[in-house]
Amino acid sequence: MVDLPQEFLARMKRMLGDEFDAFLASYEKDKISALRINTLKTDGEEVRKAFSLKHVDWCDQGYYYEAEERPGKSVLHEGGAYYIQEPSAMAVVENLKIEEGDMVLDLCAAPGGKSTQIAAKLNSTGLLIANEIIPSRAKILSQNIERMGVKNCIVLNESPKSLADRFCGIFDKILVDAPCSGEGMFRKNPSAIDEWSEDNVAACKQRQLDILEQAATMLKSGGRMVYSTCTFSLEENEEVIDEFLSRHEDFEVAPPVFEFCKGFPIKGGTRNEELALTNRIFPHKFVGEGHYFAVLQRKGSLEKKSYSRQSPKISPAQVKIFDDWQRQNLNIQFAANLSFGDNLYAMPEGTPKLNGLKVERAGLHLGLILKNRFEPSHSLALALNTSQAKRSLNLTQEEAVKYIGGQTLEREGEKGWSLAAYDGITLGWCKLDGIYAKNHYPKGLRR
Repeated sequence: MVDLPQEFLARMKRMLGDEFDAFLASYEKDKISALRINTLKTDGEEVRKAFSLKHVDWCDQGYYYEAEERPGKSVLHEGGAYYIQEPSAMAVVENLKIEEGDMVLDLCAAPGGKSTQIAAKLNSTGLLIANEIIPSRAKILSQNIERMGVKNCIVLNESPKSLADRFCGIFDKILVDAPCSGEGMFRKNPSAIDEWSEDNVAACKQRQLDILEQAATMLKSGGRMVYSTCTFSLEENEEVIDEFLSRHEDFEVAPPVFEFCKGFPIKGGTRNEELALTNRIFPHKFVGEGHYFAVLQRKGSLEKKSYSRQSPKISPAQVKIFDDWQRQNLNIQFAANLSFGDNLYAMPEGTPKLNGLKVERAGLHLGLILKNRFEPSHSLALALNTSQAKRSLNLTQEEAVKYIGGQTLEREGEKGWSLAAYDGITLGWCKLDGIYAKNHYPKGLRR
């Protein structure tokens, strides 16, 4: 059993009363392992065949797996067939009620589990802006967006205030998965215990309120926002929501899609009736780690709001080189509408102006122009299925392992760029020369 801070235990005992012993006993159990099938790339049949899975009640694509199966080591994982995600965390996006065509902001998005869940629900429509303030984590977020084959996502590396100053009232849905003291992750990540203190809880509360305030300015009238944490403290959960609601009469708490445990009342709280509609996930009551979320609805009818959009920025010569390559190699056409030097992107339709912002990923990275020829990106390969390319190689498991290890494969076939795939899941590019399949799996990802 993990060694929990005494101040934390005393607070949880006051909070839970008769349930405290059951809560404490949950720390003697093994941590929970789960994955979420990525419907952008698969219907999940090959994933369900590969592992012993049990469905997560509150997420259609969520499944528990046995830890010894280690799906993170599978070739299917490298191809983005699923995302390994804590099951309680899956509940958050379910409550956003994403609809195709929505314009969505994930304000504190790294490492990308919730962003990729949003992207799957958008189904390559609308626009997702995924933001992360810490540069190293923004890169990890971008890598996960790539691995899951997401086409319609802008990844930014900005502060919430910078975005609030630019994007006033334009989003249909916003997720604020706020940085927190991490009490709900003590069983899964014992190192979080070393960083815990009551002073840190208080600091987190102030930061969370600041972030939520910035988020509110970016939500449309009639829009929906979900605030979530992976902590148990009243200060970071119900107190944050109570204080936010006291400042914003135009917001109300909406009931959850799937009900867990009711939120707690706050002594002297002004909106305790609504706090009961917020939700807590306790590990002694549900098969998952600790989580909290509140669904915040902005009053009014959803309205379209005009805003300045990013203009295409690409030379006709670059477009021609890419279009010539597409005609020779793809059965689908992408619109190259943005370039950073020789890197070409398909920027999602409806993207607001990004001038002056730190952009980690400007939509789908199509590839690079080198000496008047086009070389496709790994992102483009992962965003395609085998029917969308003129040539594809279906690899055996042994060949797929060699491929992600960077080895050249002996394969006859029509010369040219070809998608490498395993069990129908695209893994990357190779280039056929008639005898060999030259491996273009990125060196930094090879095993």
